[in-house]
Amino acid sequence: MKRRIKHVTILGSGIMGSGIAAHFANIGVEVLLLDIVPHQLSDHEISKGLTLDNKAVRNKIATENLQKLPKASPALLYSPKFVSRITPGNFEDDLKKIKNSDWIIEVVVERLDIKKSVYEKIEEHRKPGTLISSNTSGIPIHLLIEGRSDDFKKHFAGTHFFNPVRYLPLLEIIPTPETHADIVKFYMEYGAKFLGKTTVLAKDTPAFIANRIGTFGIMNIFYLAKKLGLKVWEIDKLTGPVIGRPKSATFRTADVVGLDTLVHVANGIRDSGAESDLFKNLFELPDFVQYMIENKLLGAKTDGGFFKKIKNTDGKSEILGLNLETYQYESQSKTSFASLELTKTIEKPIERFKILIEGKDKAAAFYRHSLGALFAYASNKIPGISDEIYKIDDALRAGFGWENGPFEIWDSIGLEKGIELAKEADYEVAEWVNNMLQKDHPGFYKINEEGHRNFFDLKTKKYSNIPGQDSFIILDHIRKNKTLWHNSGSAIQDLGEGVINFEIRSKMNSIGGEVLDGLNKAIDLAEKEYDALVIANQGANFSVGANLAMILMMAVDQDWEELNMAIHYFQQSMMRIRYSSIPVVVAPHGMTLGGGCEMSLHADRVVAAAETYIGLVEFGVGVIPGGGGSKELSLRTMKEVVSDDVKTNRLRNAFMNIAMAKVATSAYEAYDMGILQKYKDVVVVNKNHQIAAAKHIALQLATQGYTQPIKEKIKVLGREALGMFYVGTDQMLAGNYISEHDKKIADKLGFVMAGGNLSEPTEVTEQYLLDLEREAFLSLCSERKTLERIQYMLQNGKPLRN
Repeated sequence: MKRRIKHVTILGSGIMGSGIAAHFANIGVEVLLLDIVPHQLSDHEISKGLTLDNKAVRNKIATENLQKLPKASPALLYSPKFVSRITPGNFEDDLKKIKNSDWIIEVVVERLDIKKSVYEKIEEHRKPGTLISSNTSGIPIHLLIEGRSDDFKKHFAGTHFFNPVRYLPLLEIIPTPETHADIVKFYMEYGAKFLGKTTVLAKDTPAFIANRIGTFGIMNIFYLAKKLGLKVWEIDKLTGPVIGRPKSATFRTADVVGLDTLVHVANGIRDSGAESDLFKNLFELPDFVQYMIENKLLGAKTDGGFFKKIKNTDGKSEILGLNLETYQYESQSKTSFASLELTKTIEKPIERFKILIEGKDKAAAFYRHSLGALFAYASNKIPGISDEIYKIDDALRAGFGWENGPFEIWDSIGLEKGIELAKEADYEVAEWVNNMLQKDHPGFYKINEEGHRNFFDLKTKKYSNIPGQDSFIILDHIRKNKTLWHNSGSAIQDLGEGVINFEIRSKMNSIGGEVLDGLNKAIDLAEKEYDALVIANQGANFSVGANLAMILMMAVDQDWEELNMAIHYFQQSMMRIRYSSIPVVVAPHGMTLGGGCEMSLHADRVVAAAETYIGLVEFGVGVIPGGGGSKELSLRTMKEVVSDDVKTNRLRNAFMNIAMAKVATSAYEAYDMGILQKYKDVVVVNKNHQIAAAKHIALQLATQGYTQPIKEKIKVLGREALGMFYVGTDQMLAGNYISEHDKKIADKLGFVMAGGNLSEPTEVTEQYLLDLEREAFLSLCSERKTLERIQYMLQNGKPLRN
């Protein structure tokens, strides 16, 4: 029988509980969010004459936490309106309602006695067959089910989400010996398919997988910082984006999470007795951590941890770092390491490790010792915490935001070299790794001929296929055998079954001449030899937009003819996406800005990742959208079957979205902005499935008998809309909401979207609007203030208001 999840109850509305509730609401599930009943009234409630029996008072804790969700930053909901899918309540009055739930998730305080008492009450109302799980991270899962019924035990498991739930994709599934195999399979598949998670099957061991390895890594770095005399900000430079880790790196992460939380996990691992003599000393707290705990220097929650934000003598904000010897805060000195300088030209972090470990400075010593310890620890945790190496790598990538897991990094420097680093750090790797070396196994992973990733399986002593790969396509895995063509900024791959993929591969996936050449080559190839085209990549972002450096260079040189040709080429390339003879499906994710957004606007279908931040942001650099974005939003607005006054309002909304450089905070918000279209575009919650889904939809369009669209005309409003735009910009300027240059840009945008100074509503071609758009773009590029904005963006990565 198929199991459907329509209603979920979350027990506990704190940070984790409300975050889990928000994510279920994000995917369209109805949620009941319960918490305890308050034991006393607030002064405000007393003044209103309320009593403890009042329903609003009894639901207060869950209600207040629910009200925080739409305002959370970063946003936990894909759209603020999704909060309506969550109903607050309390344990005493509403627990009986769990009989209507398909899944009950317990997220109450981390105390075994309290959790057991909650489960006892659940058993009174839970209907047989209902899923029941705990988000605990510190209590052994098997202890939670003591005294429970057989049906409860059969459907129970640990489901450990990571915070923030929307953004960290890891979901560890921890069954007990009593959990039914079909239930484990359901948790794994539902988490991946519907919740968009990287589901990792973990054993019931202290801290499970991600926190076990990740906490070891952090504690080891704490000791290394003292040993090598490295400052906290130096460590964070070495352990951040340069090696594919989050910007918060090590010490900032500890501040954000809370040092007390980190210490709680470390103490739990230490006290469990699960660590061998080789590693257990690293889970003892260093002296500086003990000092910080005693003095409440816990991080962001206490306004001071390893870093502290202050106002300096000049009245400017400054972030000081804690000196680990003196325990005093000090200004951050400039950080520079020769080893890092050698990797500046290497784009992929995974390819930097070979160089980083060969240097002669402190940075290289740090990398050798930290990686050596990590390799030894991870290898010795198999089969203790996991039987398979890929689960450890999956957990660290998805739970800690690492670009590469320990075994992937180890592969990048070589099996033998990794063993050497472990010995240099005074550790020994697990014996099974030495056996791999003796048997001439090349590494922990390899890609087979089908483009699937295989891992070294300790049980069989052979390479086995990682399960679940049939549901997604990884471009890195097919690049070697399936690349049909490439240039410096793009590539074309054969996805099979008559579908090819066009991949942007330029720096930050910006769109310049080489990318447009590749796009047109892909369309040519698809039209001649294939059935459909997908435009997708698996970089950090889909595209940050046009190549600003190229535009600035042409504008400064006043090479207007060349710039005109470049913009025209961009426009015509977008129109080829719209009017090719084969279906084109675009798969945006992450930052999809400017030209990346325009690609999506012109596709036959869009298969967007839920985490897509998409918008036309050209205003921020002093121009208007020049690749058909202004034209396309005007076209969509005027095609709507609504009254003329409603069309005018919609046109104003589209104008404001562009003029404010508004970016959707999720694919669902892009629906509300008119960038995605509900009747045809789809959202995929699990980004790993995105390209496979795009291929499926492209094939579906081709199979149904795709016909090249006929070019259409657009009704524009001319002076009727132009007057509206001009009055609006005049008022904004008079109110000091915009600058003179902002007004100039906005007026040019309004001129394009109105279709020019036409005396009455008129039908025009798309090319007519494209010509207006290009003319406005070029004229703005001749403005000094626009050039200042472009240059500032290139230098600082943020817009200049002038």
